[in-house]
Amino acid sequence: MAGIYIHIPFCKQACHYCDFHFSTSLKKKDQVVKMLCRELELRKDELSVSEYQTIYFGGGTPSLLKSDDLKRIFETVYSNYNISEKPEITLEANPDDLSEEKLKMLAASKINRLSIGVQSFFEEDLKLMNRAHNATEALESIQLASKYFKNISIDLIYGVPGMSDERWKKNMKIALDLGVPHISSYALTVEPNTALQKFIEKGKVKPVDDEAARRHFEILVQTLTKNGFEHYEFSNFGKAGYFSQNNTAYWLGKAYLGIGPSAHSYDGNARKWNISNNSLYIKALEKANLPQQIEKLTTADKFNEYVMTRLRTKFGVSLVEVEEKFGTDYKQHFLKNAAPLQQKHLLEERDGVLHITAKGKFLSDGIAADLFYLH
Repeated sequence: MAGIYIHIPFCKQACHYCDFHFSTSLKKKDQVVKMLCRELELRKDELSVSEYQTIYFGGGTPSLLKSDDLKRIFETVYSNYNISEKPEITLEANPDDLSEEKLKMLAASKINRLSIGVQSFFEEDLKLMNRAHNATEALESIQLASKYFKNISIDLIYGVPGMSDERWKKNMKIALDLGVPHISSYALTVEPNTALQKFIEKGKVKPVDDEAARRHFEILVQTLTKNGFEHYEFSNFGKAGYFSQNNTAYWLGKAYLGIGPSAHSYDGNARKWNISNNSLYIKALEKANLPQQIEKLTTADKFNEYVMTRLRTKFGVSLVEVEEKFGTDYKQHFLKNAAPLQQKHLLEERDGVLHITAKGKFLSDGIAADLFYLH
């Protein structure tokens, strides 16, 4: 399995917590779309794969794309890449963009999965995060989207300052009542150089409460698993048949091509990432240059990434796979470092596969770090 990720680096306004690459000026959108297509053409033979099974429009806000933008991108993709017969094609969308007219246009395109950035169904949370939509649009966008799309995922954020356990439970209930088959949920993180960090430093916003975030996570897991969702990755919950094929491929270490400013790519041996600047991206592609940096991965790098991603998923770390991929020394290193974590009931072994326990789930990144192979 291989995928194509297309980064659309534009937003109507900046969310206070976001540190992704985007611009709130749409002046260069047409030029960027043109250069996305140029980059797709230049990189068509880069990955040695027979076909691509997923296409993912991320951002930024891909729902800002118009019908002509999507048509141009899809024509370029399908004329240069071998796409599987039934690919998963996802577009991230903001609720305020999803008018009925927009949804009809998207449904008439090749897109077959929507990921809607709801974040919360409550006005106070949305205002604190500086989202472009309001609580009514959050609710109505999903109700309307359900008329045109069966495969819908929504994003929700927990651990928001001032969010009580009760309000978080109400978020869960609204999502369940809407009948969406997939939910991605993340703890609010204070990233460096974001507006949220500055507001907290100035005392305008309360600091993020780690204990509240832990409680919200436990509520999230308990509520969704009781209602037929499988917790297949730390932040992702899906009904049977609705797991994200795109994200699952990432976690399983499959190759993917990242197109657009700031987009990352992976071929199994190296990571590449494009420049995070729209103007410089355009200038480079106009000259048929690829504005990217490359990092060759060592065996230790690959092992660490394997451990980190697998422990976040239901798949776990297979001891057989570790030995096959990395050798006996890495397997012995892993077993030695895993032993104290098993004694603390943070890891458990089932049929030769190590999984994080319910007790350890909220600590998964720290547990993974304890298992890394350091140079």
